[in-house]
Amino acid sequence: MGDQISDGLDGLPLWRSFLAVHRSGSVSAAARVLGVAQPTVTAHLQTLERLEGEALFVRTARGMLPTARADQLAARLAEPFDRLAEVLGGEATSPVEHRIRIGGAAEFTASVVMPALAQAIAGGLRVHVTTGLADDLLDDAREGRLDLVISSVRPRGRSLPAVGLIDEEFVLVASPGLELDPAEVAERGPDALRAYPLLAYAQDVPILRRYWRHVFDMRLDREPALIAPDLRALAAAAVAGAGVTVLPTYLIRAELADGRLRMLVATDDPPINTLFLVRRPGAPAEASRIVEDALRQGVAGWD
Repeated sequence: MGDQISDGLDGLPLWRSFLAVHRSGSVSAAARVLGVAQPTVTAHLQTLERLEGEALFVRTARGMLPTARADQLAARLAEPFDRLAEVLGGEATSPVEHRIRIGGAAEFTASVVMPALAQAIAGGLRVHVTTGLADDLLDDAREGRLDLVISSVRPRGRSLPAVGLIDEEFVLVASPGLELDPAEVAERGPDALRAYPLLAYAQDVPILRRYWRHVFDMRLDREPALIAPDLRALAAAAVAGAGVTVLPTYLIRAELADGRLRMLVATDDPPINTLFLVRRPGAPAEASRIVEDALRQGVAGWD
C-alpha cells in the first residue's frame, strides 16, 4: 500500500483557476489575477472538465459563460477558498467578491434597480444587466445566462423559483396643458377622452386595453397616435402634451408630485401588475441575497 492520501487538496490550483475564471469572465483576466500564464489557466479548466465529465464554461465572443454546473460549484467553493486566502495572509481569488447577472424591463431597471444597487456596486458588487421582455429574460435564466430576473410574468413550473417583489400600480395621466377635467372624465368615462390622442406601448395597446377593461369596464376601440416600446418615452411625450396614456406610478412619481402630469381618474381599485424576483437555481447565493435585500429596501416606500 502507498502512503499517498487522496483528499482532493492536490486539485486546489485547478479550482483556484476555475474560480478566477468564473469571477472575472475570461481566461486572460483570471491569468492576470493569479499571476500565471493563460495556457496554465486553460489547461486547469480542461483538466477539471475531464474530471467533471462536462463543460463548465461556454466559450463566447463576450467571454467565458458559466454553465449551471459551474455556478453550483462556484457557490460551494467561493467562501472556503476566500477564507483560506485570509488565513494564509493572501488575497481572495479575485478582487471582486460578488458577481451577478440580472435581467429586467429597461424602465424598471433604470428607475428602480440601478438606484437600489448603487451602494452595493460601490462596495464591490459586480453586476451585468440585460434588459428585455419578460419571456426572453426567463429563457435566459433557464439556459444559465442570467442569475436573477425581475419579471412581470411568473415562470411556469418549478425550474425557476419566484417570489413576489412589488405590485406596480397603473394610472391614467395627461399633461395639465391638455385641460382635461378629471371630474368630466369621472362622469363621462372614455367619451371625455375621444378628442385626445392615445400614447401606447405597443400596437395592440396592452396597457391601455387592460386599463379600459378594469376601470371603465369596456373594450378600448381606438388606435393609438403614438407607439413607443419604452414607458419613459411615453411619459416624456405625455409631459410635453402629446396625449393621454397609462403609466406605472413608480415611473412618474416626480411628474405627479410637481404637476407636470395629472392623474385623470381617482380609483380605489387601480390596475396592478405584480413583479416577481426570479432566481435561477445555482445562482450566486450571497450576491443574490445582496440584490434582493437592496431591491426590497428600494421599493419599501411604494405601499
